Amino acid sequence: MTSPPAQRTFDATSRLKMKEQTIDEMYGIPENFLEIEVRNPQTHGYGRKMFTDYEIVCRVSIMRYYARLNAQTNIPAFKLKQSSVRRRYSDFEWFRDVLERESSRVNIPSLPGKVFTNRFADEVIEARREGLERFLQIVAGHPLIQTGSKVLSAFIQDPNFSRENYNY
Repeated sequence: MTSPPAQRTFDATSRLKMKEQTIDEMYGIPENFLEIEVRNPQTHGYGRKMFTDYEIVCRVSIMRYYARLNAQTNIPAFKLKQSSVRRRYSDFEWFRDVLERESSRVNIPSLPGKVFTNRFADEVIEARREGLERFLQIVAGHPLIQTGSKVLSAFIQDPNFSRENYNY
């Protein structure tokens, strides 16, 4: 006599060896993590030449057990453990466009919309900052973009980044 389908499924999975997790493994600091923060907006220029740029802070942290404390990051897209660069909204637009062309299998999130009135008001700048931060956290954390993008690391970490260095 055969057992009902639900019972067979349970029996099949019960043979898998499950390792009990410790409290530290469940709730401790992850082995590695990527932290992206967009902060410190600064407005430059006068009249029609005004623009706002944003500081992008990136931290790649690795927590290893004692034997491997000086191990390198296993997030290969990011060469520096900490960086800070400044980018304009137009740079983000270019970056998103490049990501869409590089990553046809990944749905690239949208940027916060263009603003044409009161674009230098504190509330507008803060809303844009939050949207840019969400955008970067999503794309920088995506494994296919991390491994497939030629511009990801440079955009987020290189203070000498220039669009002209990329033929897109």
